[in-house]
Amino acid sequence: MVAQRPEGGPASAPNPCTACGACCAAFRVDFHPAELAGGTFAWAGGVPRELTVPVAARLVRMRGTDAAPPRCAALSGEVGGAVACAIYDARPSPCREFDVHHDACARARKRHGLPPVGAA
Repeated sequence: MVAQRPEGGPASAPNPCTACGACCAAFRVDFHPAELAGGTFAWAGGVPRELTVPVAARLVRMRGTDAAPPRCAALSGEVGGAVACAIYDARPSPCREFDVHHDACARARKRHGLPPVGAA
């Protein structure tokens, strides 16, 4: 997920996510409604309900991630350029768990014509 800095990393550490955003425009993002604003497991106030669509009684989805092509409603900027997440501090668990060192990152970047992170 697009970040200001890596989780737990120093503020000065470069973050490849802020010049990418491919994951936010490649995958469906589903999570439990308890992560919504006011929910039991909400971080930093929770994900705003208006940025989600209901899927089932115990499942919501980030708006735009089920479109073709997908693009999360919270993503601002151009994929592969300067990007940001409008709800970074309150982002849902799938976004918190996404890692640039995971194969899914390389797949998302490939979909947008970008090389894997760290590739020369």
